[in-house]
Amino acid sequence: MAAPLILVSVSPGEQRTALWRDGRLEAAFVERPFDMEGLGDVHVGRVSARAPAMAGAFVALAGGVTGFLPDSAGAKGRGEGEWLRVTVSRAAQGGKGPRLALHPGTEPLAGPPRLLAPGPDAPLLLAEAHPALTLRVDHPATAARLRARLGRERVELIATPAFDEPVEDEFTQLTGSEVPLPGGGRLTLHPTSALLAIDIDAGGLAGGRDATAHRDLNARALAEAARQIRLRHLAGAILIDMAGMPAARRRELMPGFTAELRQDPLARLVGITGLGLLEVQRRRVRRPLHEVLGLPLSPLSHGLAALRQGLVAARRRPGARLVLSAAPSVLAALRQAGDTLAVFAAEAGPLELRPEPLRPLGEEHIHAEQA
Repeated sequence: MAAPLILVSVSPGEQRTALWRDGRLEAAFVERPFDMEGLGDVHVGRVSARAPAMAGAFVALAGGVTGFLPDSAGAKGRGEGEWLRVTVSRAAQGGKGPRLALHPGTEPLAGPPRLLAPGPDAPLLLAEAHPALTLRVDHPATAARLRARLGRERVELIATPAFDEPVEDEFTQLTGSEVPLPGGGRLTLHPTSALLAIDIDAGGLAGGRDATAHRDLNARALAEAARQIRLRHLAGAILIDMAGMPAARRRELMPGFTAELRQDPLARLVGITGLGLLEVQRRRVRRPLHEVLGLPLSPLSHGLAALRQGLVAARRRPGARLVLSAAPSVLAALRQAGDTLAVFAAEAGPLELRPEPLRPLGEEHIHAEQA
């Protein structure tokens, strides 16, 4: 059995990181340098308003961002206009700004609001959590940065993509709302602004199998639900509807599901509702994956995926002129994504953006034309 690895796949505008163990995905991160969530960033900020009803204060950060500092995390006794050193303890998500905590330090502070130090990105977080694992990276500059922090012996630079087909397949599955289950059945995930609903569908087992089969299906489905919640960084209130079991018998599966949730320090099983739904609470820390990628996939996500394919095309035909044919919304999103197109040009050569208003999302086409 292959040793577990931390895989880091870098392409223009995106860094994807995976913890791969025993042939399956155990952790997944998608980070975009022009839109980092900023978890762990240390800022100098200014108290812009006290919020007694919310037991905290709003703090103005660099770039016009406003975060919230609870009294319990250091806002108590702080007045409007006071300069503070703060850390982002929860990423901005769901239309709300970042949650902050007071950062230790005694030296006097003054403005303007500014970033003092960025927080660790996903490869560094996983490297700290799994100190025995090697990081396999497909991008020279990223490998050099990680070697400077972790040592040369832990970081392996490879010439081929860090994600092979099985890893890509699992990442692709994370972009959809349906998850097939081994042996039949599926999960369907429905994120809303208030909660996440997960439905377990027995599929071909419905109607024709005994109670034991449905119990086994639900046990497998709950284990996979716990994994998907972790992989997708889902949080808040989560309700799970099991398949083909009377509400009274669903309680039999709670001990096993509780054991699955113990792998996730952010999650806890609250109980079972009167309708027989399992109720889970998971603490909000990271931006959920569906907000990063969009569900269905956003024009930007489609464009960044096309650029990944463009790098492959450029390696196959060095010196060829690349053309990306895509819907205007895809090309507009790429133009607005920081220096993503400039980074692509530096790594793969010039790229012509060819708008095709009738081309559907998901059918972007990037190809090489001889210069």
